[in-house]
Amino acid sequence: MNDLNDSRAGFATRLGAIAATAGSAVGLGNIWRFPYEAGQNGGGAYILVYVLCVVLLGIPVMMSEFIIGRSTHKNMKGALRQLSPGSKVYRFTYVCIAGAVVTLGFYSVVCGWVLEYLYQAVTGNLLDHSAEQYSAMFTGLVASPWRNVLWTALFLAVNFYIMRHGIKGGIERVSRVMMPLLLVLLIMFCVRSLTLPNSMEGVRFLLVPDFDSMSWRGAVNAMGQAFMSLTLGISGLVTYSSFFSDDAPLARDATTVAVLDTLVAILSGLVIFPAVFSFGVQPEAGPKLIFEVLPAIFQQMSLGVVWAVLFFILLCFASLTSTISLSEIPITFLQEEYNMSRNAATWWCAGAVVVISGLSALSFNVLDHVTLAGMNLFDVFNYAASNIFMLLGGLVTAVYVGWFLDRTIIREQLTNHGTLTTRIEGYTIFCLRYIAPIAVAIIFWSVAL
Repeated sequence: MNDLNDSRAGFATRLGAIAATAGSAVGLGNIWRFPYEAGQNGGGAYILVYVLCVVLLGIPVMMSEFIIGRSTHKNMKGALRQLSPGSKVYRFTYVCIAGAVVTLGFYSVVCGWVLEYLYQAVTGNLLDHSAEQYSAMFTGLVASPWRNVLWTALFLAVNFYIMRHGIKGGIERVSRVMMPLLLVLLIMFCVRSLTLPNSMEGVRFLLVPDFDSMSWRGAVNAMGQAFMSLTLGISGLVTYSSFFSDDAPLARDATTVAVLDTLVAILSGLVIFPAVFSFGVQPEAGPKLIFEVLPAIFQQMSLGVVWAVLFFILLCFASLTSTISLSEIPITFLQEEYNMSRNAATWWCAGAVVVISGLSALSFNVLDHVTLAGMNLFDVFNYAASNIFMLLGGLVTAVYVGWFLDRTIIREQLTNHGTLTTRIEGYTIFCLRYIAPIAVAIIFWSVAL
């Protein structure tokens, strides 16, 4: 059944739209990367810089995507063709589509690891191990071709099952359930973590500003984290906002999404670091923290099995809300540009993602000899998505809206055709014209060093 017309019906409620958009921003990076970056770069000092970056960079670029999407109610390509007739700027859409598919491909592998660890937690296999055994458990998972591929495939099956049901029946319905549950679980973990012995050491590690530890590199990382955490630059927010109602207050919704995303990141730090310091474990970044350090902590807690299961459920929610937003970018594009049914577009998208995720999953084992610039395929896709597609996409979007888009369109979208009073137009234009391009240039320069 072709539900192309239904896909343009939009979100049923503003709450559903905000939940879905916030879900697209909230992901695994909020739960482990942000706390680690904050802890290693001055704690509260890093958080202050991060919040400043969200205000000056994240929210304005997010609003630029909202303006493009909501003003046309089309995917990125259709929107640019309508806003700039006769221009070839719409061709940039293909960079955004590639960025979304590549991101979804490598990210799904990590989500597959989360799914396996949820299974291990449910079956009780995460308890009663030494630190060395936890390390060997994760190493064994990554080194196993069939386990990597199996869990990645299972996660993608769940993701694309949701996508087949469209905006209202799939994305909005899932997001309205998962996002509140994610926040409830985070708050539960915060309460539990803060009641552990010596938990205040972890709180101080995260929140007390230490400007001596705040390096220039840390400030650049904060800019990059603010940019990538909100999933800017690959037209995901253009796609979602194209389903917004015409009376949705864009500035308020962008601020709400940014606040929720930052709140999840800070709450995650208040979950992780009090527990880490309470049990005398050195804070580590990335997969080691999630898959090796935290399971060792859970087994030392009363009702450790319950907390382990809840934690990996939390990670599954964060994973899915991110991947469904990434999936919607190419699916909407295929529906509208090639007049595909929702079902056909979903299958085409799934096919492309399966290829990239399969290469990523196998890059740690049978394809570990295939490298580029010293990186395996997983790292290549990760690098391309984070340091090329997202940054380049955000730069082009900011410059386009800030310098070339008709100011009347910007004003009409920010004021809902004059029905809202707002003073944010000048601020938004200034940030898009000057702050965002300079910030992205600095990040590019830092990455190239």
